[in-house]
Amino acid sequence: MLRTGALVALGGAAVPLAGCDLFDRGDDRSRGPDPLEPLAAESVALEARYRAAVAAAPDLTDRLTAIADAHRAHAEELRKVIGRPAPSGSPAAAPTLAATDPDGLVAELRQAEKQGRENAARACAAAPGERAALLGSIAAARATHVEALA
Repeated sequence: MLRTGALVALGGAAVPLAGCDLFDRGDDRSRGPDPLEPLAAESVALEARYRAAVAAAPDLTDRLTAIADAHRAHAEELRKVIGRPAPSGSPAAAPTLAATDPDGLVAELRQAEKQGRENAARACAAAPGERAALLGSIAAARATHVEALA
């Protein structure tokens, strides 16, 4: 009888404690958007632009595939840091590239990389220390991509 009373008392005490975030592990999925979401989405978009350029000008495959792969890897690493999968929804349509000739496609990609480099550098400067190394690496890779496309 005493055991039952003690278990009921403990059980009754545990319920209010659980409601006070005593057992909160910090894995609440309802938290707001992560500041890295735009950079992850941009990495996905950059990869898609490279893939579209390769489809439009197969002669650029050797030159552009490694950069597209790097953007995919960046998106994957950012998703790991964010701790959530990419937002669900309908898949994005293939990007429309303004240029059709290889030189124009490369120039368009170079401009997109410049903007991406600036965005990554800003994110790195604003990030807490545990995220700065990854963001610095992404900014450096994008700067390298700009030079590789010159």
